[in-house]
Amino acid sequence: MVLLAHSLEVTLDQGPFFNPKDLQVQPLKGAPPRELGKAGIMASDCEPALNQAEGRNPTLERYLGALREAKNDSEQFAALLLVTKAVKAGDIDAKTRRRIFDAVGFTFPNRLLTSKEAPDGCPDHVLRALGVALLACFCSDPELAAHPQVLNKIPILSTFLTARGDPDDAARRSMIDDTYQCLTAVAGTPRGPRHLIAGGTVSALCQAYLGHGYGFDQALALLVGLLAAAETQCWKEAEPDLLAVLRGLSEDFQKAEDASKFELCQLLPLFLPPTTVPSECLRDLQAGLARILGSKLSSWQRNPALKLAARLAHACGSDWIPVGSSGSKFLALLVNLACVEVRLALEETGTEVKEDVVTACYALMELGIQECTRCEQSLLKEPQKVQLVSIMKEAIGAVIHYLQQVGPEKQKEPFVFASVRILGAWLAEETSSLRKEVCQLLPFLVRYAKTLYEEAEEANDLSQQVATLAISPTTPGPTWPGDALRLLLPGWCHLTVEDGPREILIKEGAPSLLCKYFLQQWELTSPGHDTSVLPDSVEIGLQTCCHIFLNLVVTAPGLIKRDACFTSLMNTLMTSLPALVQQQGRLLLAANVATLGLLMARLLSTSPALQGTPASRGFFAAAILFLSQSHVARATPGSDQAVLALSPDYEGIWADLQELWFLGMQAFTGCVPLLPWLAPAALRSRWPQELLQLLGSVSPNSVKPEMVAAYQGVLVELARANRLCREAMRLQAGEETASHYRMAALEQCLSEP
Repeated sequence: MVLLAHSLEVTLDQGPFFNPKDLQVQPLKGAPPRELGKAGIMASDCEPALNQAEGRNPTLERYLGALREAKNDSEQFAALLLVTKAVKAGDIDAKTRRRIFDAVGFTFPNRLLTSKEAPDGCPDHVLRALGVALLACFCSDPELAAHPQVLNKIPILSTFLTARGDPDDAARRSMIDDTYQCLTAVAGTPRGPRHLIAGGTVSALCQAYLGHGYGFDQALALLVGLLAAAETQCWKEAEPDLLAVLRGLSEDFQKAEDASKFELCQLLPLFLPPTTVPSECLRDLQAGLARILGSKLSSWQRNPALKLAARLAHACGSDWIPVGSSGSKFLALLVNLACVEVRLALEETGTEVKEDVVTACYALMELGIQECTRCEQSLLKEPQKVQLVSIMKEAIGAVIHYLQQVGPEKQKEPFVFASVRILGAWLAEETSSLRKEVCQLLPFLVRYAKTLYEEAEEANDLSQQVATLAISPTTPGPTWPGDALRLLLPGWCHLTVEDGPREILIKEGAPSLLCKYFLQQWELTSPGHDTSVLPDSVEIGLQTCCHIFLNLVVTAPGLIKRDACFTSLMNTLMTSLPALVQQQGRLLLAANVATLGLLMARLLSTSPALQGTPASRGFFAAAILFLSQSHVARATPGSDQAVLALSPDYEGIWADLQELWFLGMQAFTGCVPLLPWLAPAALRSRWPQELLQLLGSVSPNSVKPEMVAAYQGVLVELARANRLCREAMRLQAGEETASHYRMAALEQCLSEP
């Protein structure tokens, strides 16, 4: 290393002993070499030499041979100097430049990067700076940027970003520039982001940015690129450091008074974590957005702010908006601006729609819908809700107008999916307004949902594209379901109650589509599938389908009897309920399935599948289990007599369950006279006996009149249908219990032979 040190001393006195500028190949697209300084050895000063028209430069070929045959560092230095002089003397093409790199190889820069001793009188980083300069030149070739010899240098390069040193040292600055050029080139390769993340680059970039030393702006730019390419992996590897950057950016955003606040609006969505956003960041972000959106702005200033607000709404709901007058005014302003933007974009035919901005506005409108329908702890006061509903109604009218213009060729576009989503969110809460327009659009919505259902994989891809378009830089969250039909289910549930919309839905084939959809979704919950990883939206979708079918059973019984799809649905309900009622945490879905099946059984009672088959017996046994386990006798302090109380499993969800339970009791009562085998089966289950025993053990005053009526209905029909049932009830003190509860019909039935 003595000769090497001597050569370096000479070159430091006389300037760089070679100019990497002459070795530069065409840079990787998206990662151009930066010209950030003049001093020192800088690969970023490189520019391609003029191309050689044809043939090879004999002098260059001789020097390349010397470079390949160099036996030590001194000879390699000398050969490199000769090569650079030869390059200046003639033109070379890309192949020749690549041959120069092949001649240099990786061994020499590898030794430079790992050397711990510098020549006497030189800074300790001078050898590493030379190594990085060579490596940066290599990385200007995309193939070399992905070479294992470059990738295994990522941990070393990452340490250079945070190394301490003289901030005014030109050589050190050059080394930092070249380091960023290397890392940026690697990031531009197909698997580069993964290697950078694994090599600790994300944490190093965060620390370099927070240190605000030389090149910190390059650190931020590279961080943005990595987050856009691999958000989940970045947060998994460097969450504390990324949160520190988010805190810094949020604080800068809150304090900014110049145009930088608009630039930060574009950066900040990328730095919002997939988990919880720190509360101090939310405060700063909301304060900054309030100042921006409360000012008179041009569209290029306002649109990034709306998109940032939409991203926060997607990630945090309304939790980022403060409670009180300022928060309610800010939310009202957000929704108002979003509605105006939607109307301006969609009402004027022929205007180019900024789809990313409008989709962000859709997210803010959804936030407005949620807050306007929230009864407790809403940020909005009642007058504000009334005003916003009126404003959102006009915007939804514009969405309907847009969807009416959508032809078959556009149905798979992400923006159409986003527009259907916001309409679905509106219809889930409001169907009375815009009824005529909604009815006119229903045929399109059914066809659209059917198209995406039949191409489910594309529907999932559309959902991801929508999320990327407006809300999230990468993957969608749980509030962006992957099929259009699920978006429309709540609205259709309301519409099937009304005669006009229901007839349109039936005419367009919506019931058959819903049956197929229900059966397909049900498969996801069947044995063999891991239900623990299913999103809640699957079960909610199944429940909403049940509600739609319940509406059709009540309002269109003829459809249930004649459409074969409902026979298939009934078979699925019968085979599924026995296992479902045994599963913890799925009582509400079991209640929907049991009640729907009981109501359909009344209409399909002549079906062979309901004539005492094993499936039908298993279904009714499970239905009895659901109906019979809802209430228990509970002792009360200071009283000798127990009271009727809800079972622990039912108590927490009774508000959502009770209507289904009463409807199920009524439906079971109606099935008893239609299915002769049902009363003996109920007797074998001991439900009538246990029911009378329960009523006899509690105070009659603790049993509400509607409960008495429901119990009496079941007991009377069982007693009328089967003599053995009557005898069993008498043995259980049925007449006395009927007298105590003033069940006149039951008392009379049991008094007969």
